[in-house]
Amino acid sequence: MTTTPPIAPPAGRPAHAPDPGTPDRIAAAGAALARALQRITACALGPYQSAVIRIGFAATYLFFLLRELPHRHELYGPDSPWHWDLARRLTAGNDAFSVLLWSDSTLWFEAVYALTVLSAAALLLGWRTRTMSVLFMVGVLSVQNRSVFMGDGGDNVIHLMAIYLVLTRCAQVWSLDARRAARGAERGAERGAAGLPPRRDVVGPVLWAVLGPVLLGATLMDGLGGTWWFPVLLWILWLSAAAWWAAERYAPRGQQRALLDVLANLVHNATLVVIMVEVCLIYATAGWYKIQGSRWQDGTALFYPLKLDYFTPWPALSDVLASSGLMVMVLTYATVIVQVAFPFTLFNRRIKNVLLVMMIGEHAGIALLLGLPFFSMAMIAADAVFLPTVFLVWLGGRAALGRQRLLGWLPRRSRSPEAGGPQQVPTARSAPEERGGTGEAPPHGSGGGHTLVG
Repeated sequence: MTTTPPIAPPAGRPAHAPDPGTPDRIAAAGAALARALQRITACALGPYQSAVIRIGFAATYLFFLLRELPHRHELYGPDSPWHWDLARRLTAGNDAFSVLLWSDSTLWFEAVYALTVLSAAALLLGWRTRTMSVLFMVGVLSVQNRSVFMGDGGDNVIHLMAIYLVLTRCAQVWSLDARRAARGAERGAERGAAGLPPRRDVVGPVLWAVLGPVLLGATLMDGLGGTWWFPVLLWILWLSAAAWWAAERYAPRGQQRALLDVLANLVHNATLVVIMVEVCLIYATAGWYKIQGSRWQDGTALFYPLKLDYFTPWPALSDVLASSGLMVMVLTYATVIVQVAFPFTLFNRRIKNVLLVMMIGEHAGIALLLGLPFFSMAMIAADAVFLPTVFLVWLGGRAALGRQRLLGWLPRRSRSPEAGGPQQVPTARSAPEERGGTGEAPPHGSGGGHTLVG
């Protein structure tokens, strides 16, 4: 019987001495963790992606409400087959929330419907985004929970995203809030140079003061649904708006203001991750359920909706596509492959972008061939969370260039001092000008449009 002799340590090092590279590795890991924490707390990530999500879902629901404007009473109003009493019984059983069930008055329905349209339009433009996102969420939940059988899969996505948007800082770019922040910084510099105090915001406190009694009355009358989290969320948003206003007013450069900024960034970044996971779950579950279906297995699933009159806005086009068995099979299998594979390609940028283009094309085809434009718009808006920032910046530049060319055709008024226009004061360049004059709010320190309930 032989024994293996112990391995001798290298010369000049004791037998039980630690590896000299261990402290360096620990320090490197600690530095990487510190950089990651600094990144997720110092700024709200994905400003362009969150802006596209805001614009996409606000536009989707706004166009839907406008299209159904002539039929609003039959879908969600007093003439709906799903009567008001039935809706009350349903929400009492599932603890759903809907302000349309506070009263069966036609006037109340018209007011809620109009408020939902206005909030969607304001959210689309990014005006007072924090307030409008809350009103948009309330409007979406109220309308959808009034008649739960009047929608499709796109309504479920809008339902969820309306809640998530409240928690994001989605007005950093491409919004009126960003433009107001940029102009406020420029005017603040001008007033500071002239020895004047900064101009105070009036609209924000007015909105906060108006919505507070409404929220209090709804809470006391038990009109916020049967769940605990919804009234808690609304009260946290209302109180945090007051805390943000106080910090901005009395300690704009203090620790309280910095703490609120860090908390807002953490909530935004966490919500953005939740949105990504939500989109992946939608595609993964849809793909795996399709695999279990016999029609998807034999490659004929796409043929049947193309032959349904309800889903054929262009019968001739649907017949041409359905007549090709090879095309039907390719599109059927491609749909399943893309949906199942997409969550596994997120860490490969090139493959992910290719599948993303395919999915957006798939939803565009659904809108055209099956007559489901709002479902497709909702899914494309959800897919936008994965769009590359470089592409979105380029797209924003093209849109800005097109706007400039369009405005160039309009007659311009003289703004010279002799003509009575405001005289330009030679001050320091503002932050948006240093970034190319895009009118975007700075990603850190500006609040991203988070004035009082703004």
